[in-house]
Formats: sequence, C-alpha cells, structure tokens
Amino acid sequence: MKKMIAFILMAAMMVSITAAFAEDEQVTLRLGGLKGATSIGMVKLLSDAEKGETKVKYDFTMAAAADELAPLMIQGKMDVLAVPANLASVLYNKTEGKVQFAAVNTLGVVYVVEKGGETVQTVSDLKGKTIYATGKGTTPEYALRYLLSMHGLDMDKDVTMEWKSEPTETVAAMKMQDNAVAMIPQPFVTVAQGQVENLRVALDLTEEWNALDNGSMFITAGLIVRKEFAEQNPEVFQAFLEEYKASTGYVNQNPAEAAVLVEQYGIVKAAVAEKAIPHCNITYIEGEEMKTALSGYLQVLFDMNPTAVGGKLPGEDFYYGK
Repeated sequence: MKKMIAFILMAAMMVSITAAFAEDEQVTLRLGGLKGATSIGMVKLLSDAEKGETKVKYDFTMAAAADELAPLMIQGKMDVLAVPANLASVLYNKTEGKVQFAAVNTLGVVYVVEKGGETVQTVSDLKGKTIYATGKGTTPEYALRYLLSMHGLDMDKDVTMEWKSEPTETVAAMKMQDNAVAMIPQPFVTVAQGQVENLRVALDLTEEWNALDNGSMFITAGLIVRKEFAEQNPEVFQAFLEEYKASTGYVNQNPAEAAVLVEQYGIVKAAVAEKAIPHCNITYIEGEEMKTALSGYLQVLFDMNPTAVGGKLPGEDFYYGK
C-alpha cells in the first residue's frame, strides 16, 4: 500500500512538473497594431489576455505609424500585424513571400473633413486645395490618389498634400488654420469634431469608392502573419484567429464597454471611442471572401501604380488558408 501511495504521489509530481514546463514553453504570439481603428477590434482580446483568459499568450506592441512595425516583421521580431492592406502586399513582395494575409479587419474608415466652409461637396472640389493628411505610402494616400484620378485629377499636380506622421498632428494643424481641409481616419474624425470648431465631414471615401461601382471594395487594413510562424504553430495561430474574431464581434456589439478598453490601451478617450466605433467599419473577413475582396482592391491599386502593392500582385500563397 505504501508503495502504491508513493507511486501515485510520484506520478502526480511528474504531471505537475510537466504541466509547469509546458506552461513555460507556451508560445507567445508577438502582435502589433496601429493606434487607431486597426487596433480597436482587438481590445477585448488584449484585456482577456491580461486576465489569463485566452488560449494564446500575447506580447502586444502598438505604434503610431506602419513604418514602425513593418521592419520588425521583416526582421522576424513580430508574428502578426494589423496593417494597411496595401502594406501587406508590399511586405509579401519585400520578403519574397514570407508573410501571408489572414483576414480583413477594417473596411473604409477614411474621411475628408473641412473646417470653416462648405466648399468641398465632391471629390472634384478638392482641386487646388491643400490637404492635411496621414498615411503617406499606405491605404489613405492610394485611396485618395485613386479617387482623384477617377475624377480627372492628379494628386501630384492638382492638390497640395501636407503629410503628417500621425492623425493627432493633422487635427492640431487644422486647429491653427481658419479654413482647412484634411483627410483623417476614424476614430480621429470624432476626435477632431470634439476639438475643432466649425468642422464638418465633407466626403466619406468609402461611399465615393462604392459610387464608382467597379466591383472592388475599399479595404483599409487586415491581419498579416509570418508564414513561418503560422506553419510552425498552426494551432496557436488558429486559436488567435478565433479569439480575434470574437473580439471584433464584442467591440461592434458592445461599443460602450469596448470604448473603456480602447481608452485603457491608449488609443483614444472612451467618450470618443464610443461615438466612433459604429463608423470604424471593424470587421472580420476570411477565406474565399477575403481573397476576392482583397485581390480586387489590390488590382485597382496595381493598375494605378504598381509600387502601391510592392511592384507586383502577390501570388496565391499570399492568402492564408488558400
């Protein structure tokens, strides 16, 4: 009997040691996002992770601009990023296929706003304007460039772009001008509405894009993964996708509660976030629907300027799960 008890105790000890070792060996997913709509959808996931309520362990980094995160992905220091859709293709080409696009997480969130007037009613009205903006080299620039070209305008000749490093700088610039036009993404449109007098939303770039009726969809951002990470940790990555999808659903269905988390993670104040979330077009699109939507969008950008997607359209292996 004593031997039996000793054996059971020894076995229990081994199980405990093995479990502790396994916990130490658990893969940590290094996740990055931008300060804005692209990260709002993941705040519930981040909150749950801090409480130890997720299957996956996360190490999260948020940046003001995409060019802060892209080098980390190239160097293998990030596993998953939420970045502008065109940058995903650029990184695919730059790394020779070492990143994949897993899901669309944000549709159109970019707006043109005007302070102190109502001179901008159509895209054509932007001719001759100075436009304060962020997102040079990413989705906002190429979306506006495309829309201008579809209305017979050339961004390099017919408008003056004043590029800022982040949306808060754009809002600050508008405060200093009596009359100003800016291109801003949500939730910073809502921030600007609370800080800049006589400001109005002049154009919704998503509506302008849809009005062209060209069969493509205006996609702001999505999730990209290092191909090596996805291949070496398929169960971890799949668990992340499930937790991320659930997080986006929570944010859309519970804007007031999610807004508190948005402020907690330093994106914008809760009062702003609650108003902005319904206009942020946070989503989760995967599989064949994702491929169809993204490939159409990238084709539009490629036809306009191949450098917008990294010189060439990505191959089939760009689309995770295909």
